[in-house]
Amino acid sequence: MEEIKKHKKIVIAAVLTIAILMGAWIIAFLQTTSITPTQTLYPTEVRQYQGQNLSSINNVYENAIKGTQYINQTTYQLTVTGLVNKTLQITYNDTVNNHQHYQQVVTLYCVEGWSAKILWEGILVNDLLQEAGISQNATVVIFHASDGYTTALPVDYIIQNHIMIAFKMNEVTLTPQIGWPFMLVSQSQYGYKWIKWITQIEVSNNTGYLGYWESRGYPNNATVPKP
Repeated sequence: MEEIKKHKKIVIAAVLTIAILMGAWIIAFLQTTSITPTQTLYPTEVRQYQGQNLSSINNVYENAIKGTQYINQTTYQLTVTGLVNKTLQITYNDTVNNHQHYQQVVTLYCVEGWSAKILWEGILVNDLLQEAGISQNATVVIFHASDGYTTALPVDYIIQNHIMIAFKMNEVTLTPQIGWPFMLVSQSQYGYKWIKWITQIEVSNNTGYLGYWESRGYPNNATVPKP
């Protein structure tokens, strides 16, 4: 009997030891998995392009009249209207996927005194105008944003300078803070002509049209002086 009791004690002790070790292992496993959360990796911005040093995306500040605009990609449509043969209403995916992409390094100059040299990627405004069938009477293109901001530029300027609406900067898709879905890359113009959160492109012959800041005293001709 004594041998049997001794044997039972040994078995019980072994089972308890195994249980304790298993419990410690499970706790350690759970702690490890909870301490290390899943992380999402985003594409890294380029900082050099064809021998040129680029500014960081963080050097482009959010100057907005109503704060950051958060636009629903599912319901978003870019409208091209006005003096055109047909009004276009294009989803974000169709705009990006069904049009030629262009890249260009352009420096954004703000009237506040800062600047940023960025590699922009986007679609030529003129490609959209041609798709809509621009009228011969058209002289101005008025850009509208989701927050009510507007600005206008001459048709000739847009065509001759290959002006684009950008959806990427430094090879990273625009964030809402910077202007998703599209930001106008108004080469050689001050920053208040670089409208963000574009929802509508209106073709017009109203050469006297004044945008948001222009109607508040800013020059309609916002050309940056050459150094």
